[in-house]
Amino acid sequence: MSLQDRLESLRARHASLEQAILQEINRPLPNSDTISDLKRQKLRIKDEIFALEQQH
Repeated sequence: MSLQDRLESLRARHASLEQAILQEINRPLPNSDTISDLKRQKLRIKDEIFALEQQH
């Protein structure tokens, strides 16, 4: 997998996590633990994207 492919994959996962967060927030009884977990995952991916972009 090329660097560009990896970045695109990470960006797609980042966007899907954002959608999952928004869906959870808009539920009648949002689960704050789920939201926190999704935000942690999103941040890890953002950090990985940043690190890969610095190598480029």
